[in-house]
Amino acid sequence: MNDHPWTDRHAPSLADFEAMADAAFAVLPEHFRKLCEGVILRVEDFPDDDVLEAMNAETEYDLLGLFQGRGLAQGKTQAYTGEMPNMVFLYRRPILDYWAEHEETLGAVITHVLVHEIGHHFGFSDEDMERIEKSVVL
Repeated sequence: MNDHPWTDRHAPSLADFEAMADAAFAVLPEHFRKLCEGVILRVEDFPDDDVLEAMNAETEYDLLGLFQGRGLAQGKTQAYTGEMPNMVFLYRRPILDYWAEHEETLGAVITHVLVHEIGHHFGFSDEDMERIEKSVVL
C-alpha cells in the first residue's frame, strides 16, 4: 500500500490546465466575464518565438500569459474582416515554474494570470484587478 499520496502524481497536463483555467474563469465576477464575450482561452506549454521576441523576453519562462487582440481599452466595438478573435494565452510550463518558487496555490496563480491578462487589455487598473481576484473563492 502506498502511504505517500504524492508519489503517483504528475504535473498537470495541458488538458488539466485548460480545465483549471475554465474553472477559474467560471468563478470570476459576472460583469468581468461579460466583458470577455468572444475571448478565446488557450493553454500552451510556452510562448512561441515570435511572441518571445515581440515581448523582449530573455527566456521562454519570462511570460506566464498573454492577451492578443484588441480589447475594450483599444476601442474594440466590432470585428473587422480578417481580424483574429481576442485570445488569452496561459503558458503552462512558466506558470508551473513560478508556482514551484512561490507560496501560492496553483489555482491562485492561474486565476491571477487570467485576471491580469484580461484586465490590462480591458482597461482595468491594478487595484480593480486585485479587487476582482479577492472576490474569487478558490
